[in-house]
Amino acid sequence: MADNNNTTLTIVMYPWFAMGHLTAYLHLSNKIAQKGHTIYFFIPKKTQSKLEQFNLHPNLIKFKPIIVPKIEGLPPDSETSSDVPFPLHPLLRLAMDLTRPTIADFLQEIKPHFVFFDFCHWMPSVTRPWGIKSMHLFVISPATAAYVFREGTVNDADLLKAPAGFPSSRIKLRTHEARGLNFVANCKESDGKMTFMQRIVTSTVECDAIGFKACKEMEGSYCQFLENKFKKPVILAGPVLPESPTSSLDEKWRNWLDLFKANTVIFCAFGSECKLQKEQFQELLLGLELTGFPFLVALKPPVGVLVIEEALPEGFVERTKGRCVVEGGWVQQQLILGHPSVGCFVTHCGSGSLSEALVSECQIVLLPNIGDQVINARLMGEELRVGVEVEKGDEDGLFTMNGVCEAIKMVMDEGSEIGKEVRANHTKWREFLLSDGVESCYMDDFLHQLRGLLH
Repeated sequence: MADNNNTTLTIVMYPWFAMGHLTAYLHLSNKIAQKGHTIYFFIPKKTQSKLEQFNLHPNLIKFKPIIVPKIEGLPPDSETSSDVPFPLHPLLRLAMDLTRPTIADFLQEIKPHFVFFDFCHWMPSVTRPWGIKSMHLFVISPATAAYVFREGTVNDADLLKAPAGFPSSRIKLRTHEARGLNFVANCKESDGKMTFMQRIVTSTVECDAIGFKACKEMEGSYCQFLENKFKKPVILAGPVLPESPTSSLDEKWRNWLDLFKANTVIFCAFGSECKLQKEQFQELLLGLELTGFPFLVALKPPVGVLVIEEALPEGFVERTKGRCVVEGGWVQQQLILGHPSVGCFVTHCGSGSLSEALVSECQIVLLPNIGDQVINARLMGEELRVGVEVEKGDEDGLFTMNGVCEAIKMVMDEGSEIGKEVRANHTKWREFLLSDGVESCYMDDFLHQLRGLLH
C-alpha cells in the first residue's frame, strides 16, 4: 500500500559493514519501500549476494555495490566485521571512512531527501551543504543508547552507574560488563584521532534526527531521555518485524524436530559473530544436557577451534544421542522458532534475534555476550519481564552449567512462578506487536515525521 502523502521520498542507506547492521537496514528498507518510496542501499560488493533474497522490493530498493578499500593490516577481501577479528574492526571502520569521496559523488548526483547511516560520523558534514537530511539510524535499542552514550572520558566506575536522569533503576551493569563496555567505548580508532565512543556521539550530535527500530509503548521513556539529551527529534519506525520467510524449513531440520512433542525442544543460537571461549561453550552444552530436554544448538566453533566437533565435551555425543544436534553453521532461525516442537529459545540477545523471539511462542532465556546485548538482556529480563537471564559471575562474567539449566527450567516448568510471569508478559507483548495496524501506523508516522524535517 502506498503512503497516503503524495511526496515520494528518496532515501540512501549506508549501514556499518556488519551483517546485523546490513540486515536491520534492509528490513527497514522493505517496510519503507512497501509504502512506495525509493531506496538506494550501499553494500559491500561480495556481500550483496547474501542479502538479495531479503530484498522484497527490488524495483524500489536498488543495491549500490561498493568496493571496500584495501588497508594495510586488513586481510585481503575483508568486507564485513565477521571477516575479521574484533581487534581489526577499527581498520574496517577506517576503510569505510575512505569511501567518503565515492559516497559524496553519488549523493551530489542524485540529491536524495535523506541519508540513514550509523558509524560514518562524517556523513552529516557531507549531506548538509546540499540540503540533504541525515539520520543516525541505530540498530541498538533506545535503552542501550541512553545508558551507554556519554560525552567526555568514561571509565569502568562511570558505566556501573546509570547517567543522571536515566529512566530506569532496573537496568544495571555487572562489574565485568562495565569493564567490557568501557574497553569498546575507549577503543582508539585507526586514525588515532578519536575513540569509538567519540565516533558514535559525533554521529548523533551532528545528524538532523535520530532513528530507532522501537515502540514508545516499550521504550518511550528512553527515547524521551535521548531527545532531551541531544536536543533533536528521536523518530521511531515501530517494531519492523521480520517478514514471513518465503522458503520452508530444510527437510533435515523439519524431520528431526518432528520427532519431539510440542514445546519440548530447546533452540540455542548466538548470531553470526559470537564466539565463546571453549570452556564456556562446553559449559553451555552441559547445561542444556542437564535440562533433560531435547535441544538444537547453532553456534560458531569456539575461539581457537576450527570445527565444532573438536570442542564437544567428553562423552557428550554418546550421552545425548537422539536428543541433541550441534550445528556449526547458519540455520533458518526464524523458521526453527516457528516449529511446534520448539518451546524455548536461548539467545545472545542481539536485537534481530530478540525481535524474532518476541513474536514467537517460545519461552526466552537470555545469555548476552558483549556490548548492547547486555542492556537488551536487562530490558527484556528486568524491565519488560519477558524472559529469564542466565546468572553470571559479577567479576569474571562466567556462567555455569547449573546456571544455564536453572534459567531454562524456570521458563519451561509449568509450576514455576517466575515462568508464569514471563510467559504472561511475553504473550502480552507478542499480541501487541502482532496486532493489526501497529506496524503500518508506526511506519506512516515515521514517514510523516521525516517529511516534517524537509520543511
